[in-house]
Amino acid sequence: MTKPRKDLIVVGDRVLIVPEEGEERTNVGLYLPPSAVDRQAVQSGRIIATGPGTPLPEPTQLDDEPWKISSSERRFVPMQAQTGDYALFFRKAAVEISYEDKRYLVVPQAAILVLLRSRNPIDDL
Repeated sequence: MTKPRKDLIVVGDRVLIVPEEGEERTNVGLYLPPSAVDRQAVQSGRIIATGPGTPLPEPTQLDDEPWKISSSERRFVPMQAQTGDYALFFRKAAVEISYEDKRYLVVPQAAILVLLRSRNPIDDL
C-alpha cells in the first residue's frame, strides 16, 4: 500500500526556504560580512514556496449587517517574494522545520532583506 502524498502549504505572508549553510560567499555570489556570518544575524537560501500574502479585509457597506457572509472571494496583498528567488533574511525571524528528512525555514516576508531573481533572457529582447 502506498502512502498518500502530502504537500506543505505555506500560509499568509510567509515563505518556505531551503537554507544555505553559513559561508562568507553564497552560491549566487553575494558576500556576507563576517559579523553577519559569525552572529548568524543574516542567512540565505532558495525560496521553494510562498503563501498567498496578507489577507485584505472585506469592504463592508453601511447597509450590510456585519454577520452576513459575503460570497466574494478572499483577496490578498500579493507577495513580493516568488518561488525560485534567492533570499537574504534575518535568521532570528525564521522557524526551522523538518519535513521528510529535509530541513526548511519558514520566514515571514517582512524578515527578508534582499531578493535575488534571475532575469528571463527573453525579456532583454
